[in-house]
Amino acid sequence: MWEDDLGAFGETTLLLAHARSAFRDEGICVENNMPFFDGRRVFIFNGELRGVRIREEGRIGAEKIFNYVKRFDKGDMLGAMDRGVKVIEKRTRYVRAMNFIMADIESAYLATVFNEDPGYFQLHRRRRAGMDRVCSVAYPGEPGWQPIENHTIARL
Repeated sequence: MWEDDLGAFGETTLLLAHARSAFRDEGICVENNMPFFDGRRVFIFNGELRGVRIREEGRIGAEKIFNYVKRFDKGDMLGAMDRGVKVIEKRTRYVRAMNFIMADIESAYLATVFNEDPGYFQLHRRRRAGMDRVCSVAYPGEPGWQPIENHTIARL
């Protein structure tokens, strides 16, 4: 993944990339790879939830979270994410981590919640020269990366 030529995508104002390790090496197929796209929004997820009690369509847990959060969107995606995250937390036995980014043609939003291993699950952000980047791991040798506080839901 890190050796791919991202220049092949051409110019864009938004690029979401996701390097995924399948949960328990299950459900490994192209259809389960992110970003998920519903014709309007894209979604990427990193985390692990145990004992989730929500009813939603989706092949894997991350797609169910994507669809579940969207049901709260009444024109305010930030509010929908805040409400969706809170409900999922209440209906989950244990949230090891729930980090995701959702974007449409106009905006991108992130949610980050983790209850262990901040060295792995804490997100980092770097704003420089008109570019805003969010990553699980700050790029080595690039100054200016700042950790994003746990339990953040924000517009990028």
